Amino acid sequence: MMFGLSLAAFTDLHTVISLVAIAAGLIFFGALAFGGRWLWAANMLFLAFTILTSATGFLFPLVGVTPAVIFGVISLILLALSLYALFAVRLAGRWRIVYLATALIAQWLNMVVLVVQSFQKVPALHALAPTGAEPAVLVAQGIMLVLVAFAAWRTLWRARGVAA
Repeated sequence: MMFGLSLAAFTDLHTVISLVAIAAGLIFFGALAFGGRWLWAANMLFLAFTILTSATGFLFPLVGVTPAVIFGVISLILLALSLYALFAVRLAGRWRIVYLATALIAQWLNMVVLVVQSFQKVPALHALAPTGAEPAVLVAQGIMLVLVAFAAWRTLWRARGVAA
């Protein structure tokens, strides 16, 4: 039991938090990359829920140092730097790029986990890749990486002239 929830209910809550974080990140970075608009509400939702998803990940029973633990630590370090850039120095000068780069990497980490978890939990995808090491997983990760890299390039390119 975690916070009065069964492990299954806590897992469902963590999943919903993660999906909200990913969706808010897609909205924020999509608006910035393709419309040149800085959506503060989507940005704040992305930050809050990305921090929550990383933090709640550490509340599951620990079975050693796993990729999930490493991703969580890296994500929280990136998000701490993002928060500093956003709130302490208010995106001044190069801190805007630091903010966007660290937030984009945190979004990418969320999406890597989404792809991995999708192949583990969605029956149709799991049938394609029962061990998670099949070409289908690598192709999905590769496509996702290319899309995120393109959006990151657009975001960072546009951010040079967009007021927050």
